[in-house]
Amino acid sequence: MSIFDKYAPLQQRVDLVRQIIGRDPLGIKFDDILSPTRGRIGSREIVLAGTNNYLGLTFDEDCMRAARTAVDNHGTGTTGSRVANGSYAEHVDLEVALAEHLGMPSCVIFSTGYQTNLSAISGLAGDKDVIFMDADAHACIIDGTRLTQASTIRFRHNNPQDLDRRMKRAAGTEGDKLVVIEGMYSMFGDIAPVDEFVDVTHQNGGYLFIDEAHSYGVFGPTGCGVAEEKGVLDRIDFISGTFSKSLASVGGFCASIHPEFEITRKVMRPYMFTASPTPANVSAARMAVEKIRTVPRLRENIKARAERLHKGLSEMHFDLCADPGPVIAIRRPNEAVCAAEWNWLLENGVYVNLAVPPGTPQSTSLLRISLSAAHTEEDITLLLQKFDKLKDIQGQLVQDVLEKVA
Repeated sequence: MSIFDKYAPLQQRVDLVRQIIGRDPLGIKFDDILSPTRGRIGSREIVLAGTNNYLGLTFDEDCMRAARTAVDNHGTGTTGSRVANGSYAEHVDLEVALAEHLGMPSCVIFSTGYQTNLSAISGLAGDKDVIFMDADAHACIIDGTRLTQASTIRFRHNNPQDLDRRMKRAAGTEGDKLVVIEGMYSMFGDIAPVDEFVDVTHQNGGYLFIDEAHSYGVFGPTGCGVAEEKGVLDRIDFISGTFSKSLASVGGFCASIHPEFEITRKVMRPYMFTASPTPANVSAARMAVEKIRTVPRLRENIKARAERLHKGLSEMHFDLCADPGPVIAIRRPNEAVCAAEWNWLLENGVYVNLAVPPGTPQSTSLLRISLSAAHTEEDITLLLQKFDKLKDIQGQLVQDVLEKVA
């Protein structure tokens, strides 16, 4: 017996994919990252179409300069939490900037986006409270609920009517009600009806928490996310987000219309007992906030690229999961075929995400594309050409898979 025996079924899946494509797709190493849209594996240049670098700011000169200056001024790391070591000026400055951008009085930043939801959800929900969570919630939301003693009730994905029914059934329960949704869901790229959710939540006496990790910077007139796009930003109780997508860094934030949110700094264990974000990460994110506020062209670029790619793939009759947006996910029949197609794309110079269960909704296997404002019209043309070729050879790829697993 071994402590690893419980992973035998997973190992069998990994071995099967290796048998089909000759490698572990989760072990891909880029030898160099050349730009927001190009990487290198060996001597081959790869078009990056699966990085979540939505605004392409990781190579922005101002963001890089801000990070370098922060290292020069305050070193490479903080070596402890803000509770133990105090806050750097960069921490406070970024919190103020995000709060002002969102029009909210309180904002707390964290060391990762994942830690943000662990901290905020577990800090907000008490033992007698009830959390209502979208059925397709991200792992960090699920894990955040597990850190609490609160009851958790799932409702149907993007279904305000089902939420309403479930909240009404729980009307007599003691404690507060916290509803947790996402703005844009990371796997399918579908958008939540946030305006409807806020109505249902508040009518039933609850608080609405929205994770805008994949939508902050991309949606809304000033880039505040789907809540702003839907015209209800000022009615959202809590908004979380990450620095690792549009903000081109590593970290996260949670902001609130409630000034009392500040007290949770004293109870959020992942915040209190994790080293605070580095000066470089915070300063890069701070500059990215300015870009989001002042350069609407970035949002215009990614919207135009997304609409063109979505239209082209639709005309090829690929099964797409959602309307045009920065995430375009293509349903595939099963994990083996999906892995073979993913590998063919990589061998032909295009990197997309191989997304398979349990990390996908409804046990779906996906080729997941995430676009960037840095992608050019020529890049979209190239992507469409590669997927058109993939369409032509899909039958042969399926036959190869069947032969290898026979």
